[in-house]
Amino acid sequence: MKRTTVKVLDDRDQEFVEALRGLNVQRSTAALITYLANASEATSREIEMGTGLRQPEVSLGMRLLRENKWIMEREIKSERKGRPMKVYSLGVSLDEIIKHYEEEKSRESALAMEAIQRLKGMAAN
Repeated sequence: MKRTTVKVLDDRDQEFVEALRGLNVQRSTAALITYLANASEATSREIEMGTGLRQPEVSLGMRLLRENKWIMEREIKSERKGRPMKVYSLGVSLDEIIKHYEEEKSRESALAMEAIQRLKGMAAN
C-alpha cells in the first residue's frame, strides 16, 4: 500500500472559505478555490479528502472554475488499470479571482443603486 499525505483546510483556510461565502460564492466553489490556492496541484480524490466535499460537490465546483478559466487540468496515468486521473491546479492568481468578485459586487451595487434612484423618482411623482 502506498502512503501519501493530503493537505487539509485549517482554521485560517475555513475563514477564507467563509469570506468567499459572504460574497454568495457557493460553498463547494469557495472550498475549491481555497484548497487549490494552498496546494500546488491535486487530484479530485485529494480535494475531496482535504476539503470534506463529496465527489458531486467537487464536480459542481469545478464546473464554475472551468467556466471562468480559473483552473488548469492535466491527466496522469493511474497507478492501477483504468482511466487516467485528472490533476487540477489554479491557472490564475488568487488576486485575479478576488478582483473578479470585487467587480461583480461593484456591478451589482451599481444596479441596486440605480433601482433605488428610479424608485425615489417614481415615489416623488
